[in-house]
Amino acid sequence: MKFALLGQTLGHSFSKHFFTDHFAKTAIDATYENIELSDISDVKNILTHNFNGFNVTIPYKESIIPFLDELSPEAKVIGAVNTIVIRNGRSIGYNTDAFGFQQSIKPFLTNLHEKALILGTGGASKAVTFVLKNIGIDVLYVSRNPTKPNEFSYNDINENMLRACKLIVQTTPVGTFPSITDCPVFPFQHLTSEHLVVDLIYNPSETLFLHQAKQAGATILNGESMLKEQALKSWEIWTSI
Repeated sequence: MKFALLGQTLGHSFSKHFFTDHFAKTAIDATYENIELSDISDVKNILTHNFNGFNVTIPYKESIIPFLDELSPEAKVIGAVNTIVIRNGRSIGYNTDAFGFQQSIKPFLTNLHEKALILGTGGASKAVTFVLKNIGIDVLYVSRNPTKPNEFSYNDINENMLRACKLIVQTTPVGTFPSITDCPVFPFQHLTSEHLVVDLIYNPSETLFLHQAKQAGATILNGESMLKEQALKSWEIWTSI
């Protein structure tokens, strides 16, 4: 079997190492490779190259959708795809990010987390929104270019907003290795021990964003457990009959 990760810059990706290790430990005859695409239109050729499935990462989780033959009901609702299976020559898009995020955050949620502030509005943000709304958590967004009533700019984040939003989820790639000194603009001084701050980045394990949140007393969570959960869910989809 052949699998691959589709993205733009994949030198430090999690998926290749995870699946290569998984195949070796479980004696599965399969390969996994990284395929960097400079433009999403290049995917048309890749989808026909006898692969069994793909993972999709930044920045193509949304833009890949028009190139697929079909979407799972969940991926259709979310509006983002991070897993593709090839069945009978047809490409079918799924979203396992939502499953991964739900599994990773479940042990940390309390009745204090009635409202969430999500940094970023891309494909990962859509999966996070899907999960939080399904469990009854209201969502506000922070964007570089806010256009909707529930979207705010980074400079809009204030003490009142953070008093209401005890769950913060950072879904942008800002702070990912090697740019580990980068950090979203955020008023960390308004965080408290009641806040749960999640950064979907896994490399480094503690981003500057998480470090500063921890210094302010918040509980922090990185994206490693989410990645493992979504990867195993991908494998389940690829191998289901």
